[in-house]
Amino acid sequence: MTTLTLAKAINEGLRTAMEDDDKVLIMGEDVGKLGGVFRVTDGLQKDFGESRVIDTPLAESGIIGTAIGLALRGYRPVCEIQFDGFVFPAADQIITQLAKMPLRSLGKLRLPIVVRIPCGGGIGAVEHHSESPEAYFTHTGGLRVVACSNPVDGYHMIQQAIRCDDPVIFFEPKRRYWDKAEVDRDAEPMPFDRAQTVRPGTDVTVLAYGPMLKTCLEAAAAVEEEGRSLEVIDLRSLNPLDTGLIYESVRRTGRCVVAHEAPVFSGLGAELAARVTEACFYNLEAPVLRVGGFSTPYPPSRLEDDYLPDLDRVLDTVDRTFAF
Repeated sequence: MTTLTLAKAINEGLRTAMEDDDKVLIMGEDVGKLGGVFRVTDGLQKDFGESRVIDTPLAESGIIGTAIGLALRGYRPVCEIQFDGFVFPAADQIITQLAKMPLRSLGKLRLPIVVRIPCGGGIGAVEHHSESPEAYFTHTGGLRVVACSNPVDGYHMIQQAIRCDDPVIFFEPKRRYWDKAEVDRDAEPMPFDRAQTVRPGTDVTVLAYGPMLKTCLEAAAAVEEEGRSLEVIDLRSLNPLDTGLIYESVRRTGRCVVAHEAPVFSGLGAELAARVTEACFYNLEAPVLRVGGFSTPYPPSRLEDDYLPDLDRVLDTVDRTFAF
């Protein structure tokens, strides 16, 4: 067992994957000499060389397009999008090429590419640096979309994503990069397309992922003093969804709250609420409620504490489920 931050755990996972397979490449802006703006790739270019850890031009579309060509030649590229808001110039390559080519070729062509995206707010950044674009990619057929929330999953899930023959969008919660936990490198990881119950409970099922998981765990601890019990589930995989675990939990608790940083309107929570309502209608004691960001552009850093769903907003949403 080793105590690692999330950033260091992903770094160690990348290192292990590169040691295991010399076809694994890392590409992105400042990933080499600088080691990434969050130092997630720190030391990898020094140890594996510039031909495997490649500092690219500032051209996200070019990064993904080049990775597609490399994947077609047998490589397993790991592309870093430096900040979430920078992924949109690459959207054409991701949506119209990366997601479609395996089906277009009737499965003859595989694109084992991982697109790493630091996501969400909470770090006092400027415009375009605090987005939550997961709904765009979960809506895109042909992509696996996963989100780690802690160092254990950061270490194991990045390796699982790299080994996967499907294209994977890999979200990393940037405000949790410095959170620490003990990581067992030799442990058998759970499949990376499965959700995980991280806190059992009896009264309300709380669904979260990425940066909001920690907030929801804090909410569960807070309401315990009031005699209420929250079951907190880390979705981990956003597409495909592990609906079996979700439905089993909601059928026991009778209530469900979905939390994410992205705007509530048309966010992933809407899909979850619809699915839970369809599958668990006769078990629900209250409507499925959502808590998230507002339908506005992400605000300047001085206002982000008012924008981001915090402990109080999660607690308020939990309280509202008992008003029905």
